[in-house]
Amino acid sequence: MHNQSNKQYKIGIALSGGGARGFAHAGALKALEEFGIRPDILAGVSAGSIVASLYASGMSPDKITPLFSGLKFNDLCEPCIPKNGFFKLDKLKRFLSKHIVVNNIQDLQIPTIICATNLDYSTPIAFTVGNIAERVVASCSIPIVFNPVKIDGVYYVDGGVTNNLPAWALRDKCDFLIGINCSPLMQENFNYTLIETAQRSFELMACGNASKDMPLCDIVIETTNIATHKVFNLKDSMSVYKCGYDSTMNILVNNRELINKIIQND
Repeated sequence: MHNQSNKQYKIGIALSGGGARGFAHAGALKALEEFGIRPDILAGVSAGSIVASLYASGMSPDKITPLFSGLKFNDLCEPCIPKNGFFKLDKLKRFLSKHIVVNNIQDLQIPTIICATNLDYSTPIAFTVGNIAERVVASCSIPIVFNPVKIDGVYYVDGGVTNNLPAWALRDKCDFLIGINCSPLMQENFNYTLIETAQRSFELMACGNASKDMPLCDIVIETTNIATHKVFNLKDSMSVYKCGYDSTMNILVNNRELINKIIQND
């Protein structure tokens, strides 16, 4: 366990990006709750920022996935004239604004950090204040696929460009850090359309940079059994949720001594 010395929070949870694989995060949070583990602070990238924001607003893990039931990719985005992206995420922004009961990050029930990439300066950014939906959309904006998001004169894209697992944003703030990585690399043939090529290139980059944040975590939960699940496929969301739950349960059971120490010191 990392050095525990008067840090602001006890337990932090970092949620990776992963597109539709992000439903695994909800299952992971459900399993953690059943073990008596609830985060004092959260950080999320892309899909992880969606789940983190909904959870931090007071929504239970088992309510998050059904929220997206029946939705398709086109229900959350719409095509636009290709200038700096093929799709815009205005629909996702409206969806989040509807279902998150507060407007600003600082008003969430659980302190939350939404991580994105500053495209102008090529640096990771940790949003702790400001409009939630706007910053989550920035965190989800895969380059080329989606338009960058302009906030206060600066352009932002998906946090996975620099750090797909946002452990860096939490390590100095909490005694115990759990990382949940729902973005395993899929090994299979693609059609390699323009969009799929952009998506695949992004996945390669995100999987590579996630590895540098894993050593910052005390426990890393990886949902490798969802590797074949397509990033933009919202079908089978409940099976992805269950994979996240099962993977987390397996890790917790096999690390029971450490988990008991967390709970006892909480």
